[in-house]
Amino acid sequence: MTVPHPGGQLLLSAVDLRKSYGSTPALNGATLHIRPGEIVAVMGASGSGKSTLLHCLAGIIRPDGGEVRYRDRQLGAMSDSERSALRRSDFGFVFQFGQLVPELTCLENVALPLRLNGSRRRDAESRAMEWLTRLQVADVAGKRPGEVSGGQGQRVAVARALATEPRVVFADEPTGALDSLNGEQVMRLLTEAARHTGAAVVLVTHEARVAAYADREVLVRDGHVRETLLADR
Repeated sequence: MTVPHPGGQLLLSAVDLRKSYGSTPALNGATLHIRPGEIVAVMGASGSGKSTLLHCLAGIIRPDGGEVRYRDRQLGAMSDSERSALRRSDFGFVFQFGQLVPELTCLENVALPLRLNGSRRRDAESRAMEWLTRLQVADVAGKRPGEVSGGQGQRVAVARALATEPRVVFADEPTGALDSLNGEQVMRLLTEAARHTGAAVVLVTHEARVAAYADREVLVRDGHVRETLLADR
């Protein structure tokens, strides 16, 4: 069965999503609802469609069928520029390998989305430094990504994702390239910071220890979404 419509206000919803790559279906009627401030772990085996679901929710790819609504606006009805603006302002992203810009310092990386949104350099870097401090990596502000450890780089990536204070953070296997100790630290800091700002988090993972940080877990299997656990938190 699909995930039921939850009570209370909805922030982001996917209804009956369908997406295929050639003759291979990735999503086959997937439905998922996200409430404000909720942390949802999306689990599933490799190839189950969980990353495709995340990319549809974020407006990165268009589904073949069904719809995604954010704050009661249909993403499919937006222009490419409108969706791009939404991803700069309301959405934040953390990827498995951080995807920091190697030519920029860590401080400049965190300030980048603020600069793209029109903030002056001094203001953007001041705010970026606050986030680096909150994520406990202020000491690497002047270093480039290639000069820091994997755990430090991923915390910089989390700071970048949260610097614009988005309403939704999409985290795709954010600890997949880290050892267990660094992974735990990144997840603790990510979830604490998200709860501080009130951001919802859509967390794609295949690891139970990572999913344990979520309020709720769903399982993607054969392109469908199934509720697996409601955490009592």
